[in-house]
Amino acid sequence: MTSSPDSAAPPEPSLWRHRNFRTFLIGQSANVTGSSISSMVIPVIAVLELHATTSQVAWLAFLGLLPPALLALHAGALADRHSKKRQMIIGDLVSAAALTTVPVAAALDVLTLSQLMAVAAVQGAAGVVHDAAAISILPSLVDRSLIQRSNSRVGTLFAIAATAGSHLGAALTALVGPARALLGDVLSYLVSAWCTARVHTPEADRVQAGERRLWAEIGDGLRYVREDERLRTLTLVNATTSLALALLNTLWALYLLRTLAMSTTAFGVVLGLGALGAATGALLAPALARRFGPGPMMLAALAITPVTQVPLLLASPGLGWEIVIGSALFVQLVCAGAAGTTQRSIRQIITDSGMQARMQAVSTWLTAGARPVGALLAGALGTWAGVRSALFIGACLLIVPLLVLALSPLRGLRQMPEASRAPKEPAPAEELPRAGPPRQVPALGTAPAADIHTKSSSDGGAP
Repeated sequence: MTSSPDSAAPPEPSLWRHRNFRTFLIGQSANVTGSSISSMVIPVIAVLELHATTSQVAWLAFLGLLPPALLALHAGALADRHSKKRQMIIGDLVSAAALTTVPVAAALDVLTLSQLMAVAAVQGAAGVVHDAAAISILPSLVDRSLIQRSNSRVGTLFAIAATAGSHLGAALTALVGPARALLGDVLSYLVSAWCTARVHTPEADRVQAGERRLWAEIGDGLRYVREDERLRTLTLVNATTSLALALLNTLWALYLLRTLAMSTTAFGVVLGLGALGAATGALLAPALARRFGPGPMMLAALAITPVTQVPLLLASPGLGWEIVIGSALFVQLVCAGAAGTTQRSIRQIITDSGMQARMQAVSTWLTAGARPVGALLAGALGTWAGVRSALFIGACLLIVPLLVLALSPLRGLRQMPEASRAPKEPAPAEELPRAGPPRQVPALGTAPAADIHTKSSSDGGAP
C-alpha cells in the first residue's frame, strides 16, 4: 500500500523553535505590554490628575494620532530603503526618552496637560517610525507559507501582552501612582530595543538608499496599493474602521471613568478582557479562515462589531453593567483579532518583499489620517450633543467598513491567496523553518479589518 502525498508530507515545524521569530516576538510583546500600561494610565492622568475637559481629552488624542498621519508614508519608504532593525530601535529609544519626562515632571510637581500632549505627539511620531519597520520585517523572518501562522501567533501573544499590560497598569497606578506607572512602559521600550538588536535579518532586507527621491518611492507605494483591488479594498476597510474607532476611543475613558463612575481598577480589568478577546480571535483566525473562508469570516466579524456597542450605549453605573461592557468588548476584540490577522496575512502574502513597508505605510497613512479626524469629531460631538450621543454616532460609523467589504469581490474569498507577485529574496536556509512544499491554492481572481496592532493598530481595535 502506498502513502498519499498528503500523508507523506513532513509535519509543520514549530515557530517557537525559530530563534529570529522568537526573539522578535519577545521584544515586540514587551513593547505592546508597555503600550497598554500607557493606554490605561495616560487617560487617568489627564482626567483624574489634571482634570481635563472633554475638549482637552479630544486634543490629547488628536496630538497623539496626528504624527502617524503625517509621517507614515515617509517611515514606510525609509524602512524599504534602509535597515528595518535600526529604524525600530531608534523609535523605541525616542519613545522611552519622551515618556521618562512625565514621572520626572510629576515628581517635581510641574506636570501639565501641555507637557502630556507634547509627549503624546513625540511618542506618536516615534511609534510610527518603529511600526512601519516592525510590521514589514516579519515576511523577511519566516517563509511565506508560514505567514498566516506567524501572524496568528503574533496577534495572540500581542493580545495577551496587552491584557497583562492593562492589569499591570492598574496595579502600578494603585501602588505608585499613575505618573510613576509610566516607567513600566519606559522599561518595555528598552527591552524591545535590546531584543530587536539581537534579531538577524537577511542581507536582502538591508537595502541601501538609491538615487531616487523619497517622494518617488512613496508614489510607487501609493500606486501599488491603488492598482491592486485586493489591497485597495482591505486598506479602505481599515481606514473606515479606524475613523469610527477613533471617535469611540477618544471618549471611551472619559465615559467610563466619569459618566459611569468606573474605578481605575475596573477600567484596567475591562481593557484586559478586551485584549483577551483579541488573543482568542487571533489564535482562532487560521481555523476560522479554513472553515468559513477568509472573505465570509471577515464579513461576519465586521457585521458583529457594531452590535457590540449596544451595551455601552445603554449602560449605567454599577458592577452589572461593567461586566456586560467587558463581555461586549471581549466579543468585539475576538472579531477584530480574527479579521485583522487574516487581512494582514493576505496583504503580506500578495505583496513584493521590496514593497512590504510601503504597502503597510499606505494603510497606516490612511488609517492614521482618519484617527485625528475621528478624535476632533468626538470632541465636537461630545461637547455639542453629549458623550453618549457621540458614542452612538461612532457605533453607526462601524457599518461603513462592513459595506465596503460586502460590495467588493473579497466577500467571496474561500481560500488564502498564493503569492501572486515575484517572491522575496529568502533568508539563509538555517534561519527559516520550512513547512514542506507550499499548498497550492487558487489566486483571488474575482472573489477574495483594525494594527489589533503591532501596537496599535491599523488592523482593527477597540475603545
